[in-house]
Amino acid sequence: MGLLMLLQLSILFVWIYRAALAYSIMWLLDLFAFILAIYVINRDEDVSYKLCWCFLIFAFPIFGGMLYVLCAGRKMPKKLANGTIEADARMRGLLKQDEEVMNQLREVSPQSVKLFSSGLSMSGFPVYNHTSSVYFDSGEEFFPVFCEELRKAEKFIFLEYYQITPGKAWDEVLSILKEKVAEGVEVKLIYDDWGCMISLPPHYDRTLNEYGIETYKFNRMRPALIVTMNNRDHRKICVIDNKVGFTGGLNLADEYMNFISRFGYWRDSAMMIKGDAVRSLTVMFLGMYSYLRHDDIKMDYSRYVEPYEEAGEEGCFYQPFSDTPTDAVELGLTNHLNLVAAASRYIYIDTPYLIINSDMMTALCQCAQSGVDVRILTPHIPDKKPVFAMTRSNYRKLIRRGVRIYEYTPGFNHRKNIVCDDELCLVGSVNTDYRSYYLQFEAGVLMRNPSLAEELRQSFEKGLAESQEITLADCNKTPLLVRMFRGILNVIAPFF
Repeated sequence: MGLLMLLQLSILFVWIYRAALAYSIMWLLDLFAFILAIYVINRDEDVSYKLCWCFLIFAFPIFGGMLYVLCAGRKMPKKLANGTIEADARMRGLLKQDEEVMNQLREVSPQSVKLFSSGLSMSGFPVYNHTSSVYFDSGEEFFPVFCEELRKAEKFIFLEYYQITPGKAWDEVLSILKEKVAEGVEVKLIYDDWGCMISLPPHYDRTLNEYGIETYKFNRMRPALIVTMNNRDHRKICVIDNKVGFTGGLNLADEYMNFISRFGYWRDSAMMIKGDAVRSLTVMFLGMYSYLRHDDIKMDYSRYVEPYEEAGEEGCFYQPFSDTPTDAVELGLTNHLNLVAAASRYIYIDTPYLIINSDMMTALCQCAQSGVDVRILTPHIPDKKPVFAMTRSNYRKLIRRGVRIYEYTPGFNHRKNIVCDDELCLVGSVNTDYRSYYLQFEAGVLMRNPSLAEELRQSFEKGLAESQEITLADCNKTPLLVRMFRGILNVIAPFF
C-alpha cells in the first residue's frame, strides 16, 4: 500500500515537473508556492503545523505545494467528518449534566470547576459523582479483572480498541466473547484498521462476525494519495451493561500484559469505573458504532444507557471525555493545558512520546519557572526510533527552564497519565504529541479524586526510582550531527 501511494506521488510529481519545463512555467509554480505559503500562514491552525508546511513549500516548491493541495487541505475525508459529527449529534440527547453535581463540585473544590467546565462547554461531556474507580498499575493487574468483568456481562459488551493482536491475551478474551454470544449477550467490537493491519488477517472482521460478534473496522486503509489515513481511532474503551467501563493505554495484545517482551518491560496503566460515569463511555462507543454501521435510520439507543446505582467516594468527580479531529475543539490538548495551569505544587506526566506544540511547551516552562515541580517520564527503550529522536529533541529547552525529565530504563513507558497536587488526575489514551492532539480519536477520564491522585503519584515516583534523570549535561554530550538530525525531525514533527 505504501509503495502504491509512493508510486502515485512520483508519477504526479514527474508529470507536473516535466510539464512546467516544457511550457516554461516554472516561475508560475514558484509564484503559486509563495501565494500558498501566505494562505497557510493565515490559516487558523497550530503554529508549528503551519511552520512545517511553509518550510516544505519553500524548500521544495513543486513537491511541497503539490503535497499540501493533495493532503493538508482535506485532512479529514468529508464522509468521515460529516458521518462522525452526525453520529455524535444523534448521541447528544443521551448525555445531560446534572446541575446538582456541579453545585457539589463548587462546594468541594471551587478551583476545579473551571477545569471541568471546559469539557462540558466544548464537547458536552457531563461531570458525574456517583461513581467508583479502580486504577491498574500494569497490564498484569488489569487483565484478570478485565476478563472477570467480561464473564459477568448479562446484556451487552462494547469493545473499541486501536490494536488487537492474536496471542494469549486476545485468545482468552475471544473465548469469553464467544461464550457470552452463546448466552445471548450482545457483543460489538470496533478496531482500527491501521492499528491492526499487521497483527490481524485482512478480513478478520468477517471471521468475528461469523462468531456472532458484530465487528467493524474503523477507517479502512486503502492506497489513496491523501493523508486521510492519518485519522485513526486510538481509543481504548470497554463497556459492560452500562455498569462497568474500562479505559487507559492498554490494547488487547500480549506485550501490553507483559506476556511477551518486545521493548523491555511494558509499563502501562488502565482504570475501571462503575456507576453514573460509565454512561459517557457507552455513548462514546455508540456514536462511533452508529457511524460505522451507516445508521441512517434513527434507532433507540436509550436502552443501552439505563442508570446503574453506585455510591462512589465522597468528594470525587469524574468526567469521561472523547476528543475527535472532526471538530475545531482539541479537548485532549485543552485538558492537558488546563491541568498544567491548575498545578500549584507539582504535576507529573507519564507519556511515551513528548512531541509538543508551542502552547504546551510554553505552559510547561512557565509552570516550572513559577516554582511548580514539573516532572515528565518517557521511555528509555523506544518503540519507534525516529519518534524517540523527536521526543529527545525537546528535552534541552524544557530542562533549561526547570522541567525535570526522566527515562524509564527497564523498558517502554506507554502510560498516558497526568496527576497534580494530590487532587486532580487524568487517565486515558491521549499522548503528548500532535497525532493525539489533532489527528486521532482519543478518550480518557478527567478526575477530581484525592485518593486516586495519591495512588498515581506514588506509582509515578516508583517509576522514577527505576529511571535515569536526563540533565542539561547529558543533552550537551549529544553529538552535533545527532542534534542536527533531531532538529530537522523537530521541524517536521507535526506530520507524525
